[in-house]
Amino acid sequence: MSDLMIFLSHNGLWVMIVAVVAIGSWFKFREKELQAQQEARQKEMEHLEKMKQLEIELEKTKARSSGSTETKAG
Repeated sequence: MSDLMIFLSHNGLWVMIVAVVAIGSWFKFREKELQAQQEARQKEMEHLEKMKQLEIELEKTKARSSGSTETKAG
């Protein structure tokens, strides 16, 4: 039993250091992952906004073209 206690007391510090480094690395990785997700969402929102603008422009162009066709036909 005392050999086990000696082993744990000598290696416990290293286990604690490894645990702290692992937890710190995990938090840093998680932060980068969340930032990447946020950037992806932002790009998606910009893309959707651009698509809406293009759709509006397309509708305006169709309205102009059908309006000028009606004028010529009339």
